[in-house]
Amino acid sequence: MPGRPIPIAVTIAGSDSGGGAGIQADIKSMSANGVYAASIITALTAQNTLGVTAIHDVPADFITAQIDAVFSDLDVAAVKIGMLSRAETIAAVADGLRRHRAQNIVLDPVMVAASGDPLLHDEAVAALVSELFPLATLITPNLHEAARLTGMKVAESRKEMAAQADELALMTIGAILLKGGHGASGEAEDVLVSEIGHKWFSAPRIDTANTHGTGCSLSSAIAAHLALGKPLADAVGAAKKWLTGAIAASDALQVGRGHGPIHHFHELWRGD
Repeated sequence: MPGRPIPIAVTIAGSDSGGGAGIQADIKSMSANGVYAASIITALTAQNTLGVTAIHDVPADFITAQIDAVFSDLDVAAVKIGMLSRAETIAAVADGLRRHRAQNIVLDPVMVAASGDPLLHDEAVAALVSELFPLATLITPNLHEAARLTGMKVAESRKEMAAQADELALMTIGAILLKGGHGASGEAEDVLVSEIGHKWFSAPRIDTANTHGTGCSLSSAIAAHLALGKPLADAVGAAKKWLTGAIAASDALQVGRGHGPIHHFHELWRGD
């Protein structure tokens, strides 16, 4: 007897050998939020909770082969894009998404790891803006990425965040979610700029060192909820609520000696 159809989301990103961010975090996030997760790997990183020690880029033609394999067989309802370190990688991804008419594309413009290690070469930034910004349903920069993309200083207030989000919105036909998780206030505030205006999402800032992969996890959770058919603002709200719980529960895990991962399965795993 055939099984029931399940919504499918695909992550296009780099692999984190430590399991806390990248492809591994995306698959966990999508699975925890109720969809089937497929993957297209753009780079391999030698990485753990302490940082990134090496990056090996996947050849562009092999990225194309992965895209064609996934989209020719699976009914992909949403796409999350993460680490794309080179212009040729960006071009291969953009070409593949256009060819397969991908929908519900969430672009996380990963530029720097939480450890401070650079993950996107300078020459690739222009390609990201020209090739993928026009395809994105939602772009999810953090404060530092937004500052780099706009040429402004890092936003320190709601007013400055809104101004930078508006500036980024001019670069795309999609929406912008500017994430304030790296801010200094007592609340972790994000602003969504879309065709319906500004909408703010707030959650208490949680005092923990286990924040590795939060950006990856949020964007992939949003993609999961888009695959489930939720409107954009509802998808962002559901993903934000789940992520807040995953951060709050992260100290229940003891992984590594640095910035540990969030607890992706906090709603599913039960303690003794």
